[in-house]
Amino acid sequence: MKGGRGSTVEVESLDEFDSRVAAGATSLGGWHLQSIDLTARGGVLRELDPAGALFLGCALDRADEQSLRDRGALIFPVVPAVPIDPYRGRLYTAEELYAGLGTGYEHTLDARVYAWSQQPATLDVTLARALHDHAIDDALHDLVPGRRLVGVMGGHAAARGSTTYADAARLGQQLARAGLTVLTGGGPGAMEAANLGAYLADRSPGELGEALATLAAVPGFVPSVSDWARVAFDVRARWPRGTRSVGIPTWHYGHEPPNVFATDIAKYLRNAIREDVLLQLATAGIVFLPGAGGTVQEIFQDACENYYADPSSVAPMVLVGRSYWTEAVPAWPLLQSLARGREMADSIHLVDDVAEVPPLLAQS
Repeated sequence: MKGGRGSTVEVESLDEFDSRVAAGATSLGGWHLQSIDLTARGGVLRELDPAGALFLGCALDRADEQSLRDRGALIFPVVPAVPIDPYRGRLYTAEELYAGLGTGYEHTLDARVYAWSQQPATLDVTLARALHDHAIDDALHDLVPGRRLVGVMGGHAAARGSTTYADAARLGQQLARAGLTVLTGGGPGAMEAANLGAYLADRSPGELGEALATLAAVPGFVPSVSDWARVAFDVRARWPRGTRSVGIPTWHYGHEPPNVFATDIAKYLRNAIREDVLLQLATAGIVFLPGAGGTVQEIFQDACENYYADPSSVAPMVLVGRSYWTEAVPAWPLLQSLARGREMADSIHLVDDVAEVPPLLAQS
């Protein structure tokens, strides 16, 4: 059960609640109950000592709620009139974000949350945003233990059917086959391609090629996010039960829809939090594919982390595309200058072929 042992116990489902009560719990002290419908557990709640319990957005009968408060529980109420669950205890799935796609993208949860996020920042809106991103952060960090996460960063403009897109897909497949968990910004372009490759890690190169050909029929999410997402779901249906990977997109860039190949989606409302989390979690290193402003920002944000890191915490940085990163966008010379004489100097790499990347990460 989530939360395990100790003085603080996180309970995020009705089954967890029932199991702990059945195991003999008599006190809820130290319990953090998150987004659970407890309206049918009034009798049980009245038999337990709730002093020191924390209820976050749980559905409660009005009389039970007052009883819990009177006996020492702290209750954070449901935030009204918002399309998100600010206290959710799990990450998103593509199916959840795209529910309603059959009648058009504008009817999906993803589109509705973006529209809501654009309204004036009143107190209830900002509170819901903060609570939601805290809950996503908590759920994401539950996924991390026991995994070696490698970040793959790159431009959202890489079109399906392009060489850049295919290279990113092959990279994602190779990294996942090497036992790494692929982590991306969760959006379209190179991010989608890397999640696609990871998803099809157990499939043959021929099957990956077939998936790439299917997706190429709809190269991008403009002019139709609906068509772009539907063909991706077709690929998912053709090869169900793919390998796990993570996407961390943001509603800050609402015009960029999340890709459906990340099996675990940590979608944030605040982009600054999302960017920091992306870099912090990629302890096995980060691969930077050709990209523009956002990718360059991530290179030097990661470089700053490595520049000041303890020697045992320096993570590899691999830039793919020698001419791109030395001529078109000359980030590599600056990165080299920054790393000179620092512990990070031996952990930065410039390569031309994605096949060169996995061995460099294996050394870390």
